[in-house]
Amino acid sequence: MRGASPKHSLARLCVVCASCVLSIDPAFAYRPFEGTDADVAKPATVEIELQPAGLLHEGSQLSLVAPATVLNFGLVPGWEAVFEGRVLSPLSTSQDTAGTILVGAGAFLKSVLRSGSLQGNPGPSVATEFGVLLPGINAENGFGASVAGIVSQRWDWGTVHFNAAAALTREHRADLFVGTIVEGPSSWTVRPVAEVFWEEEFGQARTISGLVGAIWQIRDDLSFDVGIRHAITNGHPVDELKLGMTFGFSLRPLTPLARN
Repeated sequence: MRGASPKHSLARLCVVCASCVLSIDPAFAYRPFEGTDADVAKPATVEIELQPAGLLHEGSQLSLVAPATVLNFGLVPGWEAVFEGRVLSPLSTSQDTAGTILVGAGAFLKSVLRSGSLQGNPGPSVATEFGVLLPGINAENGFGASVAGIVSQRWDWGTVHFNAAAALTREHRADLFVGTIVEGPSSWTVRPVAEVFWEEEFGQARTISGLVGAIWQIRDDLSFDVGIRHAITNGHPVDELKLGMTFGFSLRPLTPLARN
């Protein structure tokens, strides 16, 4: 549904991480899902959701997904900027494609409309995310737009995130997306996760998808995830293996010291 930042942005962030002593802030993986949660990064922090490699199998076509990246930049309390996307490289010799392509590129703003259980308060957390679908490289020409609503609720037994989104695709078709994420208890080091969603790109495609996986929380600032997704798009199977990680850091140490 959403878009992505090019690989050069990720490389620049890696240089920043390697060259500076950074204070770590908690990062919660919302990989390996297609949907998201009703929370945002803290101001002056960056959360990176990175999939170094994955596999996508559509009919007779097999593609390497490397990398898939989501960059979340905390702006002010309750707001973040989001950039995301993924690079696909064909592995099947029979594929008639333009080679390596960048798909799902986009830029978004996300805001928490109601602070709830994800922010340590009673009741559901509610957020919205909206932005621009950007052209890809060797694929997905043109611009589009999307807007989404997210409701999350955390209990002792687990967490549920409900996503609903409407979009105008790059081909100027209407698109609707409805999905639900279910996670095991947040206190578990390894928690099981699942996601189901329905998506309709009117006049083009209908997709029903299910995912099962797990998130391994190493520390507050580092987690790894795995997910296996099976979908049916226009009656044809689509299978995907997702392996990734999420980490975060603060940009505050990069702020110059005030002069006397």
